[in-house]
Amino acid sequence: MPLTAASSAAVEELDRAVDSLLHFRSDVGDLAARVVAEDPMLPLGNAMRVHLAVLSTDPAHVPVVADEFAKFLSVVDPGELTEGERMHLSAASHLLDGDLAGAARVLTGISTAQPRDAMALAFGHQLDFLTGDAVSLRDRIGGAMHAWGESDPHFANLLGMYAFGLEECGHWDQAEQAGLRAMSLDPADVWSIHAVGHAHEMRARFSSGIELFDRRRENWDGDNLLRVHIWWHYCLFLLESGQPERALDIYDTKLAPGAADALRDAVNAASLLWRLHLEGVHHESRWQELARTWPPRMKIPFSAFNDMHAVMSYVGAGDDLAAEQLIAERKRYLVDAPETVSNASMTARVGLPVCEALLAFGRGRYGEAVDHLWPVRRRVHEFGGSHAQRDVVQRTLVEAAVRAGRTEQAHVLVSERISLRPDSPYNHLKLSQLRPA
Repeated sequence: MPLTAASSAAVEELDRAVDSLLHFRSDVGDLAARVVAEDPMLPLGNAMRVHLAVLSTDPAHVPVVADEFAKFLSVVDPGELTEGERMHLSAASHLLDGDLAGAARVLTGISTAQPRDAMALAFGHQLDFLTGDAVSLRDRIGGAMHAWGESDPHFANLLGMYAFGLEECGHWDQAEQAGLRAMSLDPADVWSIHAVGHAHEMRARFSSGIELFDRRRENWDGDNLLRVHIWWHYCLFLLESGQPERALDIYDTKLAPGAADALRDAVNAASLLWRLHLEGVHHESRWQELARTWPPRMKIPFSAFNDMHAVMSYVGAGDDLAAEQLIAERKRYLVDAPETVSNASMTARVGLPVCEALLAFGRGRYGEAVDHLWPVRRRVHEFGGSHAQRDVVQRTLVEAAVRAGRTEQAHVLVSERISLRPDSPYNHLKLSQLRPA
């Protein structure tokens, strides 16, 4: 790809950063900073730092990067840049404006013109994930495959992304095959391991999922950004196989976050504990420890998906007041939020109804929880995440309908689940609870 760079050393630093990006290595942020230190005027280095900050979904990472990006834009001459570089900077600007959909569209334009731009594909793929656009998650990568081949060093990473897109679109067998092929080409491609784990999850093949993660542990249980999340997946398989105590052991040693840990780790922790809570397994001390990590992260409205997990944590800890305050703050946020801010729409259409349902569920107002969730159950994908992650919302709705005596609605929900995933023990357990005694 043509680049505007001050030196070959800067380009080499950028190549290293892109390699870490595609492998989800934990050093990608540091490497991106080194790119800009080597060449402060390198457009793709500056754009990369913005993408990494915003896509972390943690607002704490954004202000410094946003300020430095603004200074860069004030001195760079767009006329001296390539069209691809100008588009990368435009995508980064959209992100800082909160316009995730706009950034995704710009990155689509880059990939159409330059399908071998791995950075555009990787960040576009993550934006599709954050906006819940499963079709684009698949087709953004599928549409670029014609320009790639097995001789390309990062072909396996592309194939791993494609596997995840296939899985989120329901092509589970194809996803597994694509992911296994990616792993055979590059065992260090953790995204493909993650994608195949998802394919097993969607088919309730929990034994196969555990076996996969055990067999590949040396490839994913290390210094990468997916490590804790894959442990979360491991715990889901344990819950499905009737091993909640093992899942809790892993929670205590791998998932339980401290205040300094990444926000995504708190999301994983809350999601697991809430699934246990739905089944009547409540651990208040764990909830309280988790809930203490959320308040500093919630000051700035940034991700409706994260808001949901914060409310889970507050409700689980018995702190209804904190949940109420967060919900009230998000309602105030919507009053003046620009229409172009993606999170505003996500909050209004999905985030607030889900958060209010969680609070109602925690208070034993199960019918109220159903009333909040039933109208949005077909559009929960709009606030991002995967099918596996959003299933915690659908399970909350099922459990609320059962406990509220909303038998007709509960039958519909469970029937939908069994039709899609007939081998899931959870689904059949819920069906048994609906049968007359």
